[in-house]
Amino acid sequence: MTLLSGSLAADFGGTTDAVVALHGVKVHYPVKEGVLQRVTGQVRAVDGVDLSIPRGQTLGLVGESGCGKTTLGRVIAGLVAPTGGDIWVDVDATQHSEIERLRGVATEDRSPEDQASWKSLESNHRLGSMSRDKQSRYRRNCQVVFQDAFSSLNPRQLVRDIVGRPLRVHKEASGEDLDRRVIELLERVGLDSQHLLRFPHQFSGGQRQRISIARALALNPEFVILDEPTSALDVSVQAQILNLLVDLQKDLGLTYLFITHDLGVVQHMSDRIAVMYLGQIAEYGPTADVFNSPLHPYSRILRDSNPTLEDSLDTVKWDLSGTVPNPVNPPQGCRLHPRCPVARAECGWSIDDVLTDAERNTPVVFETISRVERSSDFRATVSFSEPEQAKKFAKRIGSLAAHEALEQPIRLDDKLVEVSFNEVSEAQLQQLKDGRWSSCTRTQNLGALPEL
Repeated sequence: MTLLSGSLAADFGGTTDAVVALHGVKVHYPVKEGVLQRVTGQVRAVDGVDLSIPRGQTLGLVGESGCGKTTLGRVIAGLVAPTGGDIWVDVDATQHSEIERLRGVATEDRSPEDQASWKSLESNHRLGSMSRDKQSRYRRNCQVVFQDAFSSLNPRQLVRDIVGRPLRVHKEASGEDLDRRVIELLERVGLDSQHLLRFPHQFSGGQRQRISIARALALNPEFVILDEPTSALDVSVQAQILNLLVDLQKDLGLTYLFITHDLGVVQHMSDRIAVMYLGQIAEYGPTADVFNSPLHPYSRILRDSNPTLEDSLDTVKWDLSGTVPNPVNPPQGCRLHPRCPVARAECGWSIDDVLTDAERNTPVVFETISRVERSSDFRATVSFSEPEQAKKFAKRIGSLAAHEALEQPIRLDDKLVEVSFNEVSEAQLQQLKDGRWSSCTRTQNLGALPEL
């Protein structure tokens, strides 16, 4: 399959502009140890994300717990500062083409005209480089509805004060006018004036979420980030809230970033889906295409694991093995490969993969490891206290898909096992066809997922 050129951040899905476009966004949290709290590593919560959110559409961001979805949403909302990358707001296709061009030119190689263009784009559209007034306008225009409606509402405040607070802070209403505006917002989300003087604990979960939505709409935003807004609700209440969100989008022309782990919900709500795994985007495309013909094993596994979805045409259901890898030291190559049912040599095997497998599946063997001498992530000499356990370790590697990636046969010398894998680079998200992106090296080569 021929890979297409382009950037996922520039894929506007046929629209003329994007509310937000992300380039290589990273959020790394330091790991500190010891009395002196020295930094010994970084938790890669978000690790190089390119993405665009087309105006007037709903982008579904899906993935299992801990993959970085919520952190990415908070970065977009300006609640968490990124440690790397750029966030561009309110850019049209022409402006984004210019951003793409200038990003590909080294700073020292830019002409005076390029430097002036870049400075203008940064001051008008780059989050963190814009003026205070422009950043304030963006944050006003970007609102968030959180997962836990109860903890996101002040339990000591009345509904009138909770919903009206944005209007008071921005000095848009006060007194009787404020009460009137709050009642209008409550009626828009299915509540009314009788709920004005109640506290959050006096409402059901669905009603509290309606209050959160009303507060988010108070300043007439164009962009709303929905962070699992229905996951804590009963199924019947979920349907009511989802229908409310759909109606509000139609009436107000809203743009949604819908963050969830429930593919049944995202299938109903989203125009496009971005599938996230271990801090990176694994697949991106139109909702129907991702559900009907996923290009990444993780997308198919998420689909197959959801009992609320209609049965797919695939007769064999895929599943993941093991647990989510450590985000401090993610796997080499494709980050899914240690758990993937169709992983092969080209997916990228390293010394950490076989050591982790030994720890989980052959603990007796793992406990006899006395030393690991690494020359790289892909080459090491593993020392054992017992020759028999060294043989079992070598035999175990030979039974895994990892053995296909060996650069040379395993060398066994009494208590020593020398392992050398072929080096691979980190899997990159590639455009396989118009609107379809995948980081799976196998689909990039084959054009479709192989069967088990």
